[in-house]
Amino acid sequence: MTGLSAIELEDVVKEYHSHGEVVQAVKGVTLDVAEGEFFSLLGPSGCGKTTTMRMVAGFEAPTKGLVRLRGQDVTNVPPNRRDVNMVFQSYALFPHMSVWDNVAFGLKQRRTPQEEVRRRVGEMLEIVDLTGREKRMPRELSGGQQQRVALARALVNRPRALLLDEPLGALDLKLRQAMQIELKRIQREVGITFVYVTHDQNEALTMSDRIAVMNDGLVEQLAGPRELYERPATVFVAGFIGTSNLLAGAATGGELRLGGGGRVLVPGHDGDVTVTVRPEKITIGTDEPAQGLSAVRGTVAEVVYLGTYNSYTVSLADGAGATERSEGADQTQHHSDGRSAARGGTTITVFQQNAVDATATAERGDSVWLSWQAQHSYVIGS
Repeated sequence: MTGLSAIELEDVVKEYHSHGEVVQAVKGVTLDVAEGEFFSLLGPSGCGKTTTMRMVAGFEAPTKGLVRLRGQDVTNVPPNRRDVNMVFQSYALFPHMSVWDNVAFGLKQRRTPQEEVRRRVGEMLEIVDLTGREKRMPRELSGGQQQRVALARALVNRPRALLLDEPLGALDLKLRQAMQIELKRIQREVGITFVYVTHDQNEALTMSDRIAVMNDGLVEQLAGPRELYERPATVFVAGFIGTSNLLAGAATGGELRLGGGGRVLVPGHDGDVTVTVRPEKITIGTDEPAQGLSAVRGTVAEVVYLGTYNSYTVSLADGAGATERSEGADQTQHHSDGRSAARGGTTITVFQQNAVDATATAERGDSVWLSWQAQHSYVIGS
């Protein structure tokens, strides 16, 4: 990956008129995608990510702002004159054509010499692991194989960038996870810039060099996967990227005091703070933790066995101020019997890996202490 920008958006706005009102789907997005980068636009439905991609492709025209490809202003250039290709969730393969003919279609439309067509199609089918299936029809392929045909067809024309709009959405979980690794491998081998739209945080974290997290038409944070997860810039990002426990209050001398004798260490911070701590960073036990650790008391409200780990929902003592957020949710966690997990929704989620015998550390109703190291309390916005 070089420092050269393959794609640039400068203060891009997209407005629609609906029932006499102006609706802003994209609200002044500015970002750049480096040459050879795997870049993802991540966010919930309706956040503007697909509209942003369609403006890059030329299928939508910005109301305001500029779109550049390799430094060239293409804001008003039609899609067929932009050196980008797009892969959709539906794949849009030609059902009456073989795998070979589907992949070769674009080259033949450009009147590419026959020998070069054979060479490039053969090379691309090898890259996407479809050699030997050239004569098959799309209906004879699995969903993952059809997706690879769509990729090969888009990549064989050697675009400057490939735009992918939730291409794994129609696949089952196991195949989707396998295809995430395949997509990253293919992108690395061909060296083409990928821009990937998804609402699935795991997809974005698995494949991306950088991720733009979008919410309500805006980019809330643009960073690498580790930075987004460990140092979220906003409460929304903290909740949308994985599961996050949020604790808010007034810190004094680098310590946030909670009900029931709880303490959250936030060295160097005073005044009102919002702290996030990830569930896998927390230790659950019956003994009071040593000084030098963040520690809160609570009662186990729920235990869920998830194979590789147990998930605990712990109701904090005396209604200490904590909420659990997952994938952008802003709501109290509820259980199957309809009751709230804790008074006022004050719960903390803990993930504990199953090491040997998969025995739960605590059971529902147990009184427990939760503890974690000071560096695992991240003050949002710091």
